[in-house]
Formats: sequence, structure tokens, C-alpha cells
Amino acid sequence: MGKMSLKVFRKRVAFESLKVNSVRLDLFLREELPEFLKLSQSEVSNSKIRRLILAGCVQVNGRQIRIPGFNVLKGSVISAQIDEKKFFFEKQPDDIKFELTDSDVLFEDEFIILVNKPAFFPTEATIAGNRDNLHDCIVRYLWKKNPELRNPPYAGIMHRLDRETSGVILFTKQRCVNAKVHEMFDSSKPENKAQKVYAVVCCSGKKPVPDGTSFCVEMFMGRISGKSQAGKWGLLPESRGGVFSHTDFTVLGSKIDGKSGKQVVFVRAMPLTGRTHQIRVHLASRGLPVLGDSLYGKKDCSRLMLHAESLTFLHPVSGKQMTVKAPLPDGFAF
Repeated sequence: MGKMSLKVFRKRVAFESLKVNSVRLDLFLREELPEFLKLSQSEVSNSKIRRLILAGCVQVNGRQIRIPGFNVLKGSVISAQIDEKKFFFEKQPDDIKFELTDSDVLFEDEFIILVNKPAFFPTEATIAGNRDNLHDCIVRYLWKKNPELRNPPYAGIMHRLDRETSGVILFTKQRCVNAKVHEMFDSSKPENKAQKVYAVVCCSGKKPVPDGTSFCVEMFMGRISGKSQAGKWGLLPESRGGVFSHTDFTVLGSKIDGKSGKQVVFVRAMPLTGRTHQIRVHLASRGLPVLGDSLYGKKDCSRLMLHAESLTFLHPVSGKQMTVKAPLPDGFAF
């Protein structure tokens, strides 16, 4: 085992220049630790300070405190044991390496491009600026096709798929069609609305679900997890900010899993609205969590078994109705 890089911080709280007698523990450490560690303020984030406190590494007057907002009085002595290796560790996302090729393009003309997004790959850039994503892949792909361009080609993000979801997704290539395409994904305008169809494999721990069963789920939903926790959505009354959601489902087939003895159900989902995690939340509410969904069920599969199978829409320029399909990926077995 390598030698632990442990540093011990210790300082008495003083407010010589301020007319205050107390301060939040996390704010005090946020101000003092960068200088102690010989780092800039930006290198010691609020989340790192919070994790340090919650891990039980901070004491006030010799007493362990695990509350970031703990009120520290003037004259108190704050100490912290900092394992630098753990303190600066940032979990890396297990994204796949992906580069868009002609075989991944489902349809393309001068106005729009639809591609088959792989699972375990984000649709767009995240806070981690160096993290690859599908939008950047499309820009690189279009630039390689037109290397004479001096600036990166345009690719407009019109809708999104969760990182673990695969399937068909549309980007615009010219800003002049953005308004029309945006209308297609606006649930308040059903006359021009694009129709999404998802293939889903679920697990039923309850009584068998007959093949051919159709049902819908309607609910007001919103974020139900705290700001410092992983984003989780669920039933939330309209009075508390919940937004209406609606998905139609059809059971296409089912079988009994030989190992678990539970029923595995193959479902077609057609969302009429587009809320975050909508299909996953709706199915979980009916006792049919999506296989591989650790957030709303359990991690019982190598991937989230949710695939955007097709997108039907009116072309923003010609007005012609189109249906673009993405084949089921390898590993998406039923």
C-alpha cells in the first residue's frame, strides 16, 4: 500500500475585522483550506468541502461535526484531517469511447441529421468540459465531410436522450429550421408533434402481465431528490411544482427468467409529453421497473434496457411525414 498523504489543518476562528461572532463551518473551511493546501479557490470546490465534513474528518473544539452548515462560534478551534489522495479524487464517468461514422447516421440532408446514439454516452456537454459527447461527435463528423470550412459546422440540439439510453435522435444543421423543429417537440402543439416510440424491457415481480395489454400512465411529476443528491424524479403534486406527464404503453411479449423466476416484459412506450426520466418513472410506478435501472429499480442488467426505436415527424422544410428507425443494439435482448 502506498503511503497516505495526510495533512492536518488546525485554526482558531477569529473575526478581528468583522462584526460577527459566528460562521458556517463549510464557509470557514472554503475560505481557509485553499491557502493551507497552497491551491487556488477554484481548486477547492464546495462539494469537496462538503464531502470532507460528511466523512467525519472535521472537528470543532475536539468534537466531530458532520453538518456542513454547523454554526461555529468565535474562538472555536477547527481541525481537519485531509487525505489528499481521497480529497482530490473525482469519480470518472464510465462513458464509452465513440466516434460517429456513416453507419451511425440514420438520415441526413442539408437541414437535419438523425443518428443512432449509443448507450453510456452523453447527448451534450456536461459541467466536466473535457467529457466527450454526441453533439461534439456530430460536429466533428460534419467537419470531416466539409474540411474546407474555416469554423466548426452548426449542429443544433433539439431534444435529448439520457446518457444510458440508446436510439434515434435528431439534430438540426441550419438555424433556419430550429423554430419548426422545436415546435415538433413542444407538447403544447399536438398538431405538429413528433411521435417517439421506445422499446423497453421491464421486470415484473408481481402477477403476470398478459401479452397485448395496453395501459397509460398520467401523473404530475418533478424532481423529488435534494439538490446535493443524484437527480431523481417522481410523483409531485402540481401545487408543489409538478408538471403533467402522459405515456401510452403496450405489452408486446413476456417470459419467465430462468435465474430469478421473475417475469421479463417487453414493452412499447409512446410518451405524449417529454419529462425527465418520464418512461422510467411511469413504469416503476406500475411495478414494472426498466431492467438495468438502478435509480428506479435495481442494477439487474449490464445496461438500461431503454431504446429510442423510432421518431415520426414532419420534415421542417418539405412537410413530408417521415419515420426514422434505429435498430435494436447488441445486448438489447429479450
